[in-house]
Amino acid sequence: MSAIAGIYQFDQRPLDPDEGSRMMSALERFPADDAQTWQQDAVFIGCRSQWIVPESIGERLPFYDADRKLVIAADAIIDNREQLFRLLSIETYRRRSMTDSELILLAYEKWRDNAPKHLVGDFAFVIWDERRRRLFAARDFSGGRTLYYCMQGSRAAVCTLIQPLLALHGVTRELHEPWLAEYLAITGMIDTADTSSTVYRSIQQVPPSHYLTVDAQGLKLSQYEVLSSIPPLRLKSDEEYVEAFHEVFQEAVSSRLRTSREVGAQLSGGLDSGTIVSFAVRALRKDGRKTLHTLSYVPPRDFKDFTPRSEMADESPAIRSIVKHVGGISDRYLPFEGRSPLTEIEDFLDVMEMPYKFFENSFWLKGMFEEAHRLGVGVLLNGGRGNMSISWGSAIDYYALLLKRFRWIKLLRELPLYSERAGGARFRRIAELAGVAFPVIHKWRSSDAVYRLPSLINPDFALTTGVLGKLKTYGMDETGWFASSNVYEQRRRHFEDGFHWNASNTLSTKLSMRYSLWKRDPTNDLRVIRFCLSVPESQYVTGGMDRALVRRATDKLLPDDVRLNQRSRGVQGVDWVHRMLPEWGAFREELQRFKADKEVFRYLNFPTIENAIRKAEDGVSPDFIWDPSARVLMRGLIVYRFIRRLQEGR
Repeated sequence: MSAIAGIYQFDQRPLDPDEGSRMMSALERFPADDAQTWQQDAVFIGCRSQWIVPESIGERLPFYDADRKLVIAADAIIDNREQLFRLLSIETYRRRSMTDSELILLAYEKWRDNAPKHLVGDFAFVIWDERRRRLFAARDFSGGRTLYYCMQGSRAAVCTLIQPLLALHGVTRELHEPWLAEYLAITGMIDTADTSSTVYRSIQQVPPSHYLTVDAQGLKLSQYEVLSSIPPLRLKSDEEYVEAFHEVFQEAVSSRLRTSREVGAQLSGGLDSGTIVSFAVRALRKDGRKTLHTLSYVPPRDFKDFTPRSEMADESPAIRSIVKHVGGISDRYLPFEGRSPLTEIEDFLDVMEMPYKFFENSFWLKGMFEEAHRLGVGVLLNGGRGNMSISWGSAIDYYALLLKRFRWIKLLRELPLYSERAGGARFRRIAELAGVAFPVIHKWRSSDAVYRLPSLINPDFALTTGVLGKLKTYGMDETGWFASSNVYEQRRRHFEDGFHWNASNTLSTKLSMRYSLWKRDPTNDLRVIRFCLSVPESQYVTGGMDRALVRRATDKLLPDDVRLNQRSRGVQGVDWVHRMLPEWGAFREELQRFKADKEVFRYLNFPTIENAIRKAEDGVSPDFIWDPSARVLMRGLIVYRFIRRLQEGR
């Protein structure tokens, strides 16, 4: 709800009065309902507030508690307010109007450094503890809100965004080459594995699940949450697991409907967003509240679908089925005509403040925020983490586990049911299951090439930075992909490592600042994550159903053509090359300028880019998206544009 800033001169010398003003001026490009500062000798705290939830209207931030000698500025929406009221013994009459910032302050007073462990929600905050002469700042468990910092001698500064820190005296715009090396070496969608670094050498970030302290001894980062060793949940029946899911997920969704504005949701034709919408409408009806606005991305009218029958480029039939079944929805279908990944690059570099990889979806991700803002939406629901939480459950991987553990009776009972639901002959799946269960044998027998994005990093740059050795410590191989093909190992690491959601959370924070609304993801609620990690794997695949828990939990809530669909899946962004065809000539011209830039090829792999440009010169059709060269060109171009901007001092 706020862009926050803080400076502490921890050698106790008075601050330069212009420094705080510089940071606040750099934040003025974003809308705000209020802007306030607090300064005392060696400390500055600033905040540009956006009033999203009812309790925030008219709130003064920074807030100074004279009795406790504490000052807070918070970019936060806290979802476990009722629990905190009880734990903190807040009087009933104070609860309705108490702000989230005050709750955080009281949690800090009670638990000190352990306060973030007790908070559920999306948050980043900074507290000046006057009695202890220290600055305390923290970020939520998955990094739902950004928080950057820099150290210059005995001065520490923190901020929601990077540019205000670069506005300070002595902070340089020098490229941080180890960050760029990771970005280029990792072939997947993850930007970097080092969650404390940024693209600027002088700027770092507080990692997810961490807090930062600054006192006379200097700056220290500490981790407060590790999602591992979750105790297993043992219930008596399948029905009890469904009931438990309903309880925890309804609470997660309902708590994210708290806003003084309209409520919106991104809706595709799949299970995750459909489940969120059905639970949200149920909660809104119970409270007698307004209609839910759903925003759905669809391809442009002239797009000819070339995807296989098992994939849906246009999910509007399934979306309309959800809307009709659930009711209480004002639905909108957005083709974003005239937009493409190419038209969005410059604006996205402004928004992200760094290179990015999700260019295929960039135009509609931003478009959703624009449309939601136009509708007066305060919170925009999204199910981005659903695949790892509520809709977890790969049938093939689970059946491979049964095969490996010699649980053949159960496997032979499941396979016919799965083949009936998903299609295909059951016995043909035995070889596939064996390949997943025993990957060494499968690799030895198979001659099929594994799809990998060609390496974007200059080999000499990779060698001098030692990036490939570093990535191995994060479970990645020399191609920048996960070394283990075991989905259960990948899921475990997904929640133990902090880097998987850094890029998407960076985007959602910065778009929220621009459009004065918040993206809220109930599938990423800490209570939901803990519940889903505690559920036995047998609940996620059963009766021939993959993603079985959420399918059973949405009986009657979603239409069966969506709820039980195991034969097709939605694919978003497959029209991105189609959208670029009208500007392909200009794209090719820029690629030639890119190719001639010697500076950028200190970092990028020239043969890989040259080969990709050659393919693009031959003329392309929309299905060029299946060629890895397409992604290589766009990722390389984005890095080229960023480095050029850096050289120009932008």
